Amino acid sequence: MAEKKLTNKKLFFYGISEMPISIASLPLLTYLPNYYGSDVGISLAAIGTVWLVARIFDAFTDPLIGYLGDRTKTRWGRRRVWMVASIPILVPAVYFLFFPNEETVTATYLLFWLAMFWLGWTMLLIPYYAWAAELSPDYNERTTITAWRSWLGMAGNVLSKSIPTLALFFFAYGGTREVVQMIGIFMIILIPLTILLTVFNVDEKIDYVAPKLSLLEGLKIMWKNSPFKRLVLAFFLHTTGVAVSSATFIFFIRGVLQEEKAGIALLLSYYIITLFAIPLWVIISKKIGKHWAWTLGLLCFVFTNPFYMLLGPGDIYWMMLGLMITGFGGATSYVIPHSMKADVIDLDKLNSGEDRAASFFAVWSFITKISYSFGPWFAFMMLAYIGFDPTPGIVNEGNNVLGLKLVYSFSTSIFFVATILVLYKYPLTQARHEELRKELEEKASI
Repeated sequence: MAEKKLTNKKLFFYGISEMPISIASLPLLTYLPNYYGSDVGISLAAIGTVWLVARIFDAFTDPLIGYLGDRTKTRWGRRRVWMVASIPILVPAVYFLFFPNEETVTATYLLFWLAMFWLGWTMLLIPYYAWAAELSPDYNERTTITAWRSWLGMAGNVLSKSIPTLALFFFAYGGTREVVQMIGIFMIILIPLTILLTVFNVDEKIDYVAPKLSLLEGLKIMWKNSPFKRLVLAFFLHTTGVAVSSATFIFFIRGVLQEEKAGIALLLSYYIITLFAIPLWVIISKKIGKHWAWTLGLLCFVFTNPFYMLLGPGDIYWMMLGLMITGFGGATSYVIPHSMKADVIDLDKLNSGEDRAASFFAVWSFITKISYSFGPWFAFMMLAYIGFDPTPGIVNEGNNVLGLKLVYSFSTSIFFVATILVLYKYPLTQARHEELRKELEEKASI
């Protein structure tokens, strides 16, 4: 029986909760490490270690919330209640991370509130993304769902970066601290607003059967899911590459271009192109397949990033051109991988006989946070090794700048080439997924 297509209204209200998630991703990787290192004065090695150690906490919370989320049973469903519960954890964590008392803050303070933020993030992200897999079983409509979600998240991202850019150009108000604070205000407002708009305007099915498999049995079946394992590896490599680039971006702007205040405007150019490229990549993916579309997007980075080695002081417009090219390709990463995740969950449903979407998204949430921690740790350790000094006003020269260029220009390309190799001959194509859906429908009719 054909499923009814989702209305644009439902797609809009579902996707709007992506805004705070998308807005948070940039400062967590780009501005917060720089802010705590340069303005607060915590060492780069300590910051990298904090980002990595915080993941130990997630090793317990991610699978636990995924496991409990699939088994939650309320009259409102099993996804929305977790999203609402994330609000009182996320809002204080954002406040204390983005508005610390700079005179007393320590690495321990940073570690505690970062761990609290990741807990709230997990409680929001896992049920929210699992819910997307349950909104539609259709191969292409799932791409449409993730496209709406990603586009709205990117629109929020563009808006949150536009205000600091306008403040800089019209009022000469800007810098790392100021950008962190403006983005923090945005997030404190948007987190409760968008989540509540989603949960009150999008219905969630309640006629589901809670999984009965034990955690160990479920993990064994999950491990046998070959497309899932390949996608997880590809996602880890890709997200690590993004994390390295994001963590070193402001250092590159400050140390190579020597134009720190232009950083937010350069990022805005990237996100504006991404915003308009998302609908185009949805069309392309329907023509050539999801993994091939993602591969083409990754190649934009592979061939563009090495040219950053040629940049020097004042080369803002050349940097902007490179970011616009990669922004076009980067749009695939906001849409395609998330749509592919829902497809591998269908294979698990066939193998296990249960709907365990949250358990799968718990794995992806954990992998994302591992990447978001390993990437900055790797980048900061490399910068510390070459002796790069992040202190404002300090001019790095010679091998320090060369090392920064090498880390920024080549690390992401290397990780993305590895991602492409993992994606090559990816088995869960549209044709295979259609066969899979038929098998699930036949099994359900018995």
